[in-house]
Amino acid sequence: MFALVIDDGSLAWRERPDPVPGPGDVLVEVAAAGLNAADLLQRRGLYPAPPGVPADVPGLELSGRVAAVGDGVDESWVGRRVAALTAGGAQATHCVVPLEHLLEVPEGVGLVEAAGFPEAFCTAHDALLTQGGLAAGERLLVTGAAGGVGCAAVQIGRALGATVVALTRDGRHDEALRALGADETVVADDLAATEPVDVVLELVGAATLPAVLRRVRPRGRVVVVGVGSGARVELDLLAVMGARLTLTGSTLRSRTRAEKADVVGRVARDLGPRWRDGGLRVPVAEVVELRDGARAYDDFSRPGKLGKLVLTAGSA
Repeated sequence: MFALVIDDGSLAWRERPDPVPGPGDVLVEVAAAGLNAADLLQRRGLYPAPPGVPADVPGLELSGRVAAVGDGVDESWVGRRVAALTAGGAQATHCVVPLEHLLEVPEGVGLVEAAGFPEAFCTAHDALLTQGGLAAGERLLVTGAAGGVGCAAVQIGRALGATVVALTRDGRHDEALRALGADETVVADDLAATEPVDVVLELVGAATLPAVLRRVRPRGRVVVVGVGSGARVELDLLAVMGARLTLTGSTLRSRTRAEKADVVGRVARDLGPRWRDGGLRVPVAEVVELRDGARAYDDFSRPGKLGKLVLTAGSA
């Protein structure tokens, strides 16, 4: 197989030994892989892969077809179109994935779009429901709403019956975010004028968190899953205490195989029918061939995109 390999901070397209699925695993011939902020951090040496995962091949989500199965997996899986949440190694022509981390791609959904579904929707679903306890009728603020996880969170919040407030750097994507389900859109400079919220999904980090905390209602919940603008910030803890706020940090990558299986299972149960019916979308901002992945990494942090950057392996 070939893979996008991190070599001293640079990216190279290199041949690697073909992976072999173990018990309970499948081998996926990768059609496309989503690009995420975590991949950029891994390239810089700031987000190492967990044990058992290729340390120098990034990629947390993919789509493709099952090429082979390990012991204990029914042969009927071979040939099926799937998307998968991975702990790493997705940015390659082949990747081994636990069976329980797969999502079947619905008819009518292309593999390029499907590649951007697992990480974005699993992250957003877990953060909003399991960590944040979002309920119908509550107000949800999503920072960095134009990104992949942000677009997923806007749609999930709308599906749950929350009032969704989408925060962006500027207003260029307001119309698109409202089409995805945002009830209100706001730029960072105008956040202080918005009505307080019950739950915040913080996808930006240090640049927005202090201002965000001032817009949370008493006993509100703030879930931090993104730190692209910085990971260190000064907080007014008296204000946090006085409002009895809950501030939670969350990632998926460091979780156990069983914990990730639980997340994927919840997404399949809660969001699968809506995905099949066309009620959930993955906006794709740019598509780049996997062998040219360095260009996509450079483009990732540039402002102005809506949704996901997707790397294709040639079979999408």
